[in-house]
This record gives sequence, C-alpha cells and structure tokens, in this order.
Amino acid sequence: MSFAHREDPPPRDGQPGAFRAEGAWQSLKGVARAGWWAATGYAVRRITRAGEAPPETFAPTAPPPPPGLLRQLWREAFIKDGRDVAAGVYPPMADRAFVADSGVRGAADLLRDARQVEARRRRRGGVEARDQAAHPAAYPTYYRQNFHYQSGGWFTSDSARRYEAQVEALFAGAAGPMRRRALSLLAKAWAHEDHRDRAVLDLACGSGAFLENLALAFPRARLTGIDLSEAYLAEASRRSTRARLICALAERLPLSTASLDAVSCIYLFHEVPPRVRPRIAAEIARILKPGGLLAFADSLQPGDEPGLLRSLEAFPAYFHEPFYRSYGETDLKSLFAEAGLSLEASDRAFLTKALLFRKAG
Repeated sequence: MSFAHREDPPPRDGQPGAFRAEGAWQSLKGVARAGWWAATGYAVRRITRAGEAPPETFAPTAPPPPPGLLRQLWREAFIKDGRDVAAGVYPPMADRAFVADSGVRGAADLLRDARQVEARRRRRGGVEARDQAAHPAAYPTYYRQNFHYQSGGWFTSDSARRYEAQVEALFAGAAGPMRRRALSLLAKAWAHEDHRDRAVLDLACGSGAFLENLALAFPRARLTGIDLSEAYLAEASRRSTRARLICALAERLPLSTASLDAVSCIYLFHEVPPRVRPRIAAEIARILKPGGLLAFADSLQPGDEPGLLRSLEAFPAYFHEPFYRSYGETDLKSLFAEAGLSLEASDRAFLTKALLFRKAG
C-alpha cells in the first residue's frame, strides 16, 4: 500500500488537492535547501580553489555537457520528488535531520575541513585512512581508504557527522530527491499491499539518511540497517531510532536465508571492486524471500545520459573513487540476473539511476 493507503491514514486521505499542495511544497522546500547547499559548495570551491588545475590523471574524451543540461536534470529531481508526494506515493520528506544538524554548523565544519580534503586531493592521498582503523584485520583492504578524500575515511565520528553536509554540497542539495527514486520504485510496487511486519533492510545504510525515508514511508515495517562502519552506525542510531542496526560486511550478511521482504541498496556498488559486486548481489538474493524486492540506486552509467559523459569521466578523477570506472562498465541487469533477480522497473534523477529487481516467487 502507498502512503495514501496505509493503515490509520492521515485525515487528508482522499483529498487530492491536499496531496498536490504538499507535493508543490515538497519541491519548493527542496529547492530552497538546495540553494543553501549550492552556495555552500561554491564557497568550498572558492576557499580551496578546488578544480583550478585538473588532476594529472584527467584526460577527458567527451565534450562538456550541453548548456543548461545539468540545471535541467537537477530541477527534474525536485519535480519528481514533489510529484510522488502529490500522488501519495510517500509522505513529505523534510530531510529534517540534515537541515537541523547540517545547516550553519554543518556548513562551517565543512568549510573548515575542506582545506584538508583539497590538500589530500592534490597529493592524491586516498589511502591514509588505513592507519585509522582500530582493528584493520576486520575490514577489507578496499574499504580502508579515504573515499572522496574525506578526513577519517569511514572510521571516525567526525567523518560520519559531516558526511551528509559533504554530499549535499557536492550535489547542490539534490541528494535526498536522487536517493528517493529508489523509494519511489519500492513504494509503487507495494502500493496496494499491507506493510505491517514487512521486513526491510537498508544495506550500507551509512549515517541513516535513507533509513529515515524508509521509516516515514513504511511506518509499520520492521527496519534493519547494515553498515561496516561503527561510527556511521552510531550516527544512524541518532537519526533512525526505529531501525535495528548491525555492523557487518555486505558480502557476508548475518541474516537468515529468505528472511526479508525488501532490500534497499543506495550508492554502494560504485565503491566496491568488481570481484565483490557479484558476491553482494548473491547475498541480497539469498536473504530475500521469493517475490522479494531490491530497490537499488547508484550513479548514472555512461550509457544513461550521453550529455553527461564528461561529468562521469571527471568524477573519479577529482574524487578518490578507485572502483567508479569499473562500475560504469558493469551490466547491472545481467549482474543481478545471475543472482536470481529480474529487473522490474527503473527511474532516474539528476546524477542517479534507480532500479527495482524482484526475486522469482
């Protein structure tokens, strides 16, 4: 069942005008927040002079995006988000945890840290987080790096606290609407079903942004979040009190076979090496019940939007993303098909693609 059909529906249920108004308000609030983060991102680039000199490894082969394309796709992300609220697919998402915690304070902290991040980028220092893991043997080598050149890698509370601010500044405030394309696909697939006691896992839940969305969209579901970072799980526990949180590897999940109705997986696959992706896909298929769903979201791939090829080429050069290029070459449909999951629906918003897979029932 959708938000509009959930048990104990809100008083406005059945009032299309109210939903349309909420959808318009969702878009307006999103654009207002995005303006804040776009300005913050601009300040970061000015202070650090990031991007003045292209990395030595960046030799673009594609032309720049056509004028206005990025802005058009950015706007469409907020429009889609508002339309889903207007249609009752999911309730309004204030992203309130990230406005309250990542507003002025978050921006100030981000600006202070930005100089260190840019210095790390200039010296290509993407592996020093290996020294900050408390128990290095507990983590795969690929995980013990400074992805995005962030301070502390995935291992510190400071990194977990500022992560959402960094993402919002990078994507001009569009992180929430992009992620919610996966939520939209899942909610539409369950539009006429009862969510009570549905078991849902957010795999690689990070600091809890998507878990909070799931909690609002499916208030009667049983939520679990899994991540390998104890620091990020601690941050997620503060923001998503309803979810059970587990520290574990995505490729070796401590969950029973056929125990879940749905899994969400947001921005994980571009940050793991090629040999690990099939193992994670197999684990997702194992823990899903017959007929269970995978709501997947990650970066666009080169064939998705020809006008953005230059942007997709630049991303791994300017940010430490050692597995991003191989992700771009991965046939996701075939990868999950080999694990027993078939593609059922897809969507896109700005720089993100969302896919919905179903396990054979």
